[in-house]
Amino acid sequence: MHIVGTAGHVDHGKSSLVIALTGHNPDRFIEERERGMTLDLGFAPLRFPDDIEAGIIDVPGHERFLHNMLAGAAGMELLLLVIAANDGPRHQTFEHLQILNFLNVQRAIIVLTKIDLVDPESVEIAAALALDACSGTVAAAAPVVPVSSVTGQGIDQLKSEIHRALERLPARDENAPAYLPIDRVFAMRGHGTVVTGTLMQGTISVGDVLRLQPSGLQARVKNLQTFGSNRDRAVGGSRVAVNLPGIDVDQIARGETLVASETLDPASELAVEFTPLPAALPLLKRRLPVRAHIGSAEITGSLRFDGRTPVNGEPVRATVSLSRAAAVHPGLRIILRRLSPKDLLGGAVVSSAIPSSTGDDAQDWSGAPHATQSVATVLAAAGSVPKSAAKIASEANVVLPIANAALEWLVSEGRAVPLHKPAEFLGANAHQQLWLAAESFIARRHSGSPWKAGATTAEIAGQIGLANNEPLALRLLDRWRDEGLVAQHGKFWHHPAFVPALDKDQERFFSAGMATDAQSPFLPRPFGDLSSAAKRHSATAGEALEALIAFGAVVRIGDDVYRRSQIDAARSAISTALAEHGRATMAQLRDALGTSRRYALPLMEYFDSSGVTIREGDLRRLRQP
Repeated sequence: MHIVGTAGHVDHGKSSLVIALTGHNPDRFIEERERGMTLDLGFAPLRFPDDIEAGIIDVPGHERFLHNMLAGAAGMELLLLVIAANDGPRHQTFEHLQILNFLNVQRAIIVLTKIDLVDPESVEIAAALALDACSGTVAAAAPVVPVSSVTGQGIDQLKSEIHRALERLPARDENAPAYLPIDRVFAMRGHGTVVTGTLMQGTISVGDVLRLQPSGLQARVKNLQTFGSNRDRAVGGSRVAVNLPGIDVDQIARGETLVASETLDPASELAVEFTPLPAALPLLKRRLPVRAHIGSAEITGSLRFDGRTPVNGEPVRATVSLSRAAAVHPGLRIILRRLSPKDLLGGAVVSSAIPSSTGDDAQDWSGAPHATQSVATVLAAAGSVPKSAAKIASEANVVLPIANAALEWLVSEGRAVPLHKPAEFLGANAHQQLWLAAESFIARRHSGSPWKAGATTAEIAGQIGLANNEPLALRLLDRWRDEGLVAQHGKFWHHPAFVPALDKDQERFFSAGMATDAQSPFLPRPFGDLSSAAKRHSATAGEALEALIAFGAVVRIGDDVYRRSQIDAARSAISTALAEHGRATMAQLRDALGTSRRYALPLMEYFDSSGVTIREGDLRRLRQP
């Protein structure tokens, strides 16, 4: 089996293309189907009559979900670069292409989608623009296939090109130790914990004893599946589901790696060959905080150049120090981004890994201002208690300007972390331990209860040793949110790429409970009725409803709730009416919605407050951009 991956800008038709190719909808979540946008990785099988098989990974195009795109990109062999003929190459087109070029994807096909929306001349122009955009990349000489997922035009030709490319791909190394980055974890009734991912090298067989790294947990493989089919053995290049009884779901999260037992020790310091993105050269300095994308893991750390910083796009030797250990092997390709903002810096190939890094670079004080070591000692002794610059100066027995200069240097080197409101500082090690504890708890919450919206500030504070200092926990969460490490919906904190995933029972309940009437498409459901029914239905349905509202898949307006698709359709109807009339009365807008004033008025007040419309006396108009 081989791995084919889509890539490209948001709303360029990647998921629709996968459906046209395979007949399978790769979107896993209600919110994805409601919004028509892929948020997490989707998977679908593609089989040919001569027994050539491929798994298609549908990655999200939205920049906010680049983490998920990177989790899926690690195992790709053939790229389907999707570019909408009516839009052309966009920002995420280039970013995805650069990432996949760094990951050394073997072959590419450029797919021009939505050709049913443009004339033949526009298709030719789009093809020329696409090839120009791909210059100097794996897709530079790729075939260009125009398709319409709506009419089916070009789909058979695309299948032929995919088949031709798959035939030319080299076989994966089956003799190498098994290496499977985990991108999904779930529990299966009667079987226990199941993990899925792309087997990047080696083989896995039923009965094998494998180890999870970096946690070190060990388990024997009970069952194997590839796209729903039971297998005794899986080979490199396969999308694999591995049944690991004896390990709880909340002990594993995306980012762990399943490896052959005793073959790889986790490492936190990596010697690499780093190839910078030319546009990132001005951002590089001797030591730089980074996000390292390793397999399906995203780990903060630092990039340190062994010699001078790069001055062109040529590879240079560097060291990546990770905040937590990861399973790596020589030759593994990784992606590096800035910590904040999350700009792409480049790609790296691991030369060697040093297990259990001691962080020796932290003892390098060259260039540090006077008394910096004394200030660092005060921060280290303070642990998880932040201190103001004045307090640090007093305890280090230095005047405030000297303490400020030392703190500025420590922050620039990534050894101290500033907090705001009030202005205080934490040592980097203490801050990192707090973050790792929070990250681990949030990951366990997502994997163990994927229908929940996340965790509250109080819950996180209790898990990171700040149960008696919730305000500090909130300040830390605010900082992590600003850095893009966590996101917030209402009172809930969660991973930036997370969206609630309902189980089949919950999906059936909400699909029935929120069903719309074709005769009255904008009729809501009373929130009280739905909430009571959810709590009666199951212990988790009420939590799932809270998550759907927090994430906007269900919209609460007053005492009623609407599906997101109802709100989008209502907005479209209102926009059309106001575009035609300029201004409209409540009665005219009610008629445009085809509902009663009882429901139309709260809807219009919602659109007023959300910036869609403006009320002027008894009239409303569209808000100008």
